[in-house]
Amino acid sequence: MTGWIWEYEGYDPAEVRLRESLCTLGNGFFATRGALPECVADDVHYPGTYAAGCYDRLTSEVAGRRVENEDLVNLPNWLPLRFRLPGGPWLTPDTTPVLDHRETLRISSGLLERLTRYDLGEGRVLRVRQERLVHMADPHLAALRTEFTAERYSGALEVEAALDGGVTNAGVARYRDLDGRHLTHVHGGSAAPDTVWLHCRTRTSDVRIALASRLSSEAPVTFRKENPRAVQLTRLHLTAGRAATVDKVVALYTSRDPAISDPLHAAVDRADRVARFEELLESHRTAWGQLWRRGELEVPGEAGTILRLHLFHVLQTLSPHTEDLDVGVPARGLHGEAYRGHVFWDELFVLPYLNLHFPEVSRALLHYRYRRLDRALAAARDAGRLGAMFPWQSGSDGREEAQQLHLNPRSGHWLPDHSRLQHHVGSAIAYNVWQYCEATGDAEFLHTKGAELLLQISRFWSDAAAYDPLLGRYRIKGVMGPDEYHDAYPDAAEPGLDDNAYTNVTAAWVLAHTLEVLRTLPEPRRRELDERTGLDRSELEKWEEVSRALHVPFHDGVISQFEGYGKLAELDWKEYRRRYGDIRRLDRILEGEGDTVNRYRASKQADVLMLGYLFSPAELQGLFRRLGYELDEATWRLTVDHYLHRTSHGSTLSGLVHGWVLARDRRAEAWTFCQEALRGDIADVQGGTTGEGIHLGAMAGTLDLVQRGLPGLETRDGGLRLDPVPLPELSSYGFTLRYRGHWGVRLRLESGRLEITVPPSGPGPVDVRLPDLVARLRPGETGHLPLPD
Repeated sequence: MTGWIWEYEGYDPAEVRLRESLCTLGNGFFATRGALPECVADDVHYPGTYAAGCYDRLTSEVAGRRVENEDLVNLPNWLPLRFRLPGGPWLTPDTTPVLDHRETLRISSGLLERLTRYDLGEGRVLRVRQERLVHMADPHLAALRTEFTAERYSGALEVEAALDGGVTNAGVARYRDLDGRHLTHVHGGSAAPDTVWLHCRTRTSDVRIALASRLSSEAPVTFRKENPRAVQLTRLHLTAGRAATVDKVVALYTSRDPAISDPLHAAVDRADRVARFEELLESHRTAWGQLWRRGELEVPGEAGTILRLHLFHVLQTLSPHTEDLDVGVPARGLHGEAYRGHVFWDELFVLPYLNLHFPEVSRALLHYRYRRLDRALAAARDAGRLGAMFPWQSGSDGREEAQQLHLNPRSGHWLPDHSRLQHHVGSAIAYNVWQYCEATGDAEFLHTKGAELLLQISRFWSDAAAYDPLLGRYRIKGVMGPDEYHDAYPDAAEPGLDDNAYTNVTAAWVLAHTLEVLRTLPEPRRRELDERTGLDRSELEKWEEVSRALHVPFHDGVISQFEGYGKLAELDWKEYRRRYGDIRRLDRILEGEGDTVNRYRASKQADVLMLGYLFSPAELQGLFRRLGYELDEATWRLTVDHYLHRTSHGSTLSGLVHGWVLARDRRAEAWTFCQEALRGDIADVQGGTTGEGIHLGAMAGTLDLVQRGLPGLETRDGGLRLDPVPLPELSSYGFTLRYRGHWGVRLRLESGRLEITVPPSGPGPVDVRLPDLVARLRPGETGHLPLPD
């Protein structure tokens, strides 16, 4: 990696899946993994293409039970382009000797290049150079340019290009016992001598999908119908040392797209009108240049390169094109099939970055949740609750998609999955509503859809909280926290834990902030909301009471992860590390031994410490004071230390949260965790998971670490608050924000000072607050503010 280039040298089958994920190209509408076009899906390669929000639901037989799952659908493969000497076998790196192989991802322009030299024997070498893009300006287009050069020989080369509809969802080994055949009614044809098309639909959701491909070659192009593929053939005559070029341009549409009458007609028409490859490349680069200006990030060295790669993948999943789509934040991007493409709580880590660069995308993602509010209300009613109970895993329509069973690949056992008890996802949605409105000043959203989301989530928490007269406090029982290892008490007949600290504190935060929003609503809107939701004064009085009296358990002078946590056994961490080495998935190890992690003080990822991630020290102390507890610095330090030594970091989010929290408390250790967060996907620290799709929340979270975490940046009370944390390893950095109508507020932190520039065009001055300094900068002004030691 060098600056804006991500490069792999040599061909290594063991690394292929990882490279395919990290070399995925996308534009927010669809994305295609970085697979080699001449290779088919097998144990090494997995060419997948995914359109945002395109799901399908199938039922499978698993362990004697019928299990229903909804998946992000692997769409027909537009990549296939293979080649061979006449009458010979098709050439691939797995079947033909490779002399050189290089894959180069040009981050600045969204271009994937590959160069391979195949040894054909008898001194003959075939040089294959390719450029690939998924167009960022026109979200329905992709293109592949291939140059073939014969070295030390001349002769014919047969080239076959195809659209392949015979694909399945088979990218995750542990899902392969499930039905992955989502496409049906696959048929293809030819629209012109150089253009073929393929049309199909999903089996249950009945989404129609159409692709059209135009092939340009210096030799004649012919068509062959070969269901489930639409095939084009050309025969090149190669002259030694001269490149022969084949261009493949593809248009992809689905019946979910706006402003079309029919996806097949739209795809064929678009492919017929598409510009030459050079023109496509130029407009594609221009679009990427605009995105990089809006997401400007200046961080030196290796960390800066990794952060640019992370931003690249965030923007390929959630681009300005997302504004027009009904989609959420897929936890693994559009890069693979892990988690079945579902939407979890990862928006909690993604939207804070987008709010200050691409607020229109944040708003669209919040609309995804609002459109599914009725489903969340119905889920709460079905559970005997008031308000909105949002699902832990969401897909097309907002029903709970969390599976009932999950496979432990270590033991081969199918186990009950209780993750749907993570109701704290509702608090994450509420937090994002508030953060978005604070960053943008979008009063219209806050007073309409935002207020209704907050109200119904608060109503759920108030109803879920039961008063305990012995404690004199409210308790929330039968839930799971972010940790995910603990889903029940040891030997309990029913799943669920009581008074998860993270859940209770964030619920109190939601209730308090909803009351604040309701107090400030314009009177006509307040009346409409009361009429629409049946809200009455007695509910508000209970919300106020619950927000001040939720129980937070403690043990040994630290915050307990949940009630009873302090009674659990201690794990012999040293022994388990000695026996197993990597113990990130300690839950699987213990289950394979016939034990359960529920018996131990052991966490998969940050749980209590998530509170230090969401809230600044002052805000967190204020929350605890509101609840009637004193959380002084000593107690928080003890709490951080306690969980730091009892967490296996089985999630890529864990290193991010620990780095964020430790930056304010134990700087010497903070950078270790920051590095882990930065390298989580590029080094595949989870041991093979990145090949199934990148971890979007962790990638966006590292960007937010530089944007909000280290500068201590908060968008509160109509201004920018900063309380920077100096890390020696990241002593200078800068970024640009879009803040409340100002396009391009620039901040740079270096050598004990903050430089901040407000662009000359803007709605008014920007208030900047440091711990011991307040400044007001008018449009066009630059301030140089000293930072506290």
